[in-house]
Amino acid sequence: MKKLFLLCLAVLTVTAAAFAQIKTPAPSPGCKFTQDVALVKVDVDYSRPSAKGRKIFGDLVPFGEIWRTGANVTTKITFSDEVMAGGVKLPKATYVLFTVPGEKEWNIIFYKNLAIGSNPGKDFKDEDVAARFNVPTSKLDDAVETFTINFDNLSNSGADLVFSWAKTKVVVPITVDTDTKVLADIKKAMAGPDANAYYASGRYYFEEKKDMKQALEWVSKSLELGGDKFWILRLKSQIQAELGMRKEAIETANKSMELAKADGNMDYVRMNEKSIAEWRK
Repeated sequence: MKKLFLLCLAVLTVTAAAFAQIKTPAPSPGCKFTQDVALVKVDVDYSRPSAKGRKIFGDLVPFGEIWRTGANVTTKITFSDEVMAGGVKLPKATYVLFTVPGEKEWNIIFYKNLAIGSNPGKDFKDEDVAARFNVPTSKLDDAVETFTINFDNLSNSGADLVFSWAKTKVVVPITVDTDTKVLADIKKAMAGPDANAYYASGRYYFEEKKDMKQALEWVSKSLELGGDKFWILRLKSQIQAELGMRKEAIETANKSMELAKADGNMDYVRMNEKSIAEWRK
């Protein structure tokens, strides 16, 4: 009898161990991603619940209550440099991203205490709030099954941080002071710039539609110091066209195209061909 008992116990132990090793997918999978917003690196770490036929906002996620902005643990967002979120300054740091969903607008909260739980309750302290503001909601035509955080409308001056779930979309404007940093770097580099510094400065001025004559001078200096490069000649032709120098732009683009062909870069060949056709009209 004792042997039978021990045998049954051993079988149960082995069976339990076998079940303990079974892994199943998480109902709300974790997601980590990094997005460059101009010169600032932004890291987002959150969990992604799915609707699964449920009513989401105003039911599963109640209106007027602090939400972890995802599932499981708190959602965290890290900025590698200072940004403006919703018009509020946020220093370089990692924040817990809480939201308070509403029917017509959401309250967005960047929270400094990373140790706070995902259901903060009485632990929530106003002194740990780094930024708090409201943004409007908009309605999506097509429902989003799985809660999604992403960035849209990326530019040199910022991006939109977007929350999408069910038929609700919320946009948080993030702006960065790229201009001040780039202009400071340009000023510093001009004390003893190399070909790359002249190219980067000219490209920035072209992209931001600043002084095109200055941009052309810098790009020409880059070519003078570093020799002809098809991508730099391409930029020079675009600046010349912007200045109304169509004939010169076509000549420069042809030179860029020849070098690109020799290098096997057909993307630049096609871009130059398209520009030349437009400038000849």
